[in-house]
Amino acid sequence: MRPMSTFSKSVSLLFAILFLVAIITGESSAQGIQLTYANFPPATTFPCVQMERWAEEVRKRTDGKVNIKTFPGGTLLGAKNMYDGVVKGVADIGCLATAYQPGRWKLFEAMDLPFMFESGEVASATMWELFVKFRPKSFDDVKVLTMFTCAPAHIMSEKPVRKMADMQGVKLRAAGTGVDILKLLGAAPEGMPMSAVPEALQKGVIDGLVSSLEVLKDLKFAEYCKFVTYGDLWVVPFAVVMNKAKWESLPADVKKVFDEMSLEQAIWTGAYVDKHAREAIEWSKLEPQNVEFITLTKDEIDKAREKVNSLADDYVTKTEETGLPGKEFISELKALREKHSKEKNK
Repeated sequence: MRPMSTFSKSVSLLFAILFLVAIITGESSAQGIQLTYANFPPATTFPCVQMERWAEEVRKRTDGKVNIKTFPGGTLLGAKNMYDGVVKGVADIGCLATAYQPGRWKLFEAMDLPFMFESGEVASATMWELFVKFRPKSFDDVKVLTMFTCAPAHIMSEKPVRKMADMQGVKLRAAGTGVDILKLLGAAPEGMPMSAVPEALQKGVIDGLVSSLEVLKDLKFAEYCKFVTYGDLWVVPFAVVMNKAKWESLPADVKKVFDEMSLEQAIWTGAYVDKHAREAIEWSKLEPQNVEFITLTKDEIDKAREKVNSLADDYVTKTEETGLPGKEFISELKALREKHSKEKNK
């Protein structure tokens, strides 16, 4: 038998390499695109419910091409290191609350201002469209996939708050910029993560909290807080961000699916939290919860508004001083709020 020539050996080696590449590529294609998505609250809460909905919709709309492994409850990244963790690639995607790090996303602090929204759906749609228009540089390190808010926050307390004077010195849990709002209203705000609230209530560290009302049921706060005072005090804004390099590695058809879902996901989440909050209210009124719901008079609401009016002016001053278009941002916020309120109420 004649020995194989050098040329024949080279051709055989080339075919072997191509065969192995084909096998590896085929396996990779069969596995599809695998992404990780980190979130910080418990799995039963609305930021994680929207996460699971989004992941499932992506899987369906890409015909199984993209699969997302979710990590709720801070198991991969926590509330404070979510953004930086996504930038570094610890997670491909992450959900963060902008209000938890005051000053970092300064333009979007307008979303935290009091008495701005009566609906999570309207607030969420408004927030996303504000992002699309202004594209603040504070998000330049990531791809923003969607934004949304919780339902409006109200006062949950162990003792009734029937007028603004009843808030004086009351120790209420708040987060982020909500602390400043409660100070102006005369309360004694305590900043702490939501996970610390049950123990703080049991030990008397706090007298209540200010939050959207789905937590009455989701986190069983109706067991501790037997009074709720309606106030529409603020909404907590959230952003879902993706590692930029990972985003750029996606094929065009997958990017198209993600982009087409941005506003839809914002509206879906806002509508979900509004509905979920209403369900929690009705549940909390029943035995054995027996929570009392209090509506302040117009005069009392006007007193509250007067006390916090300075926050909007401060926001405009601080943003404009740093070269950010705070005045224009608030003006656009109000216009979009009006637009989405009309669309919601059609």
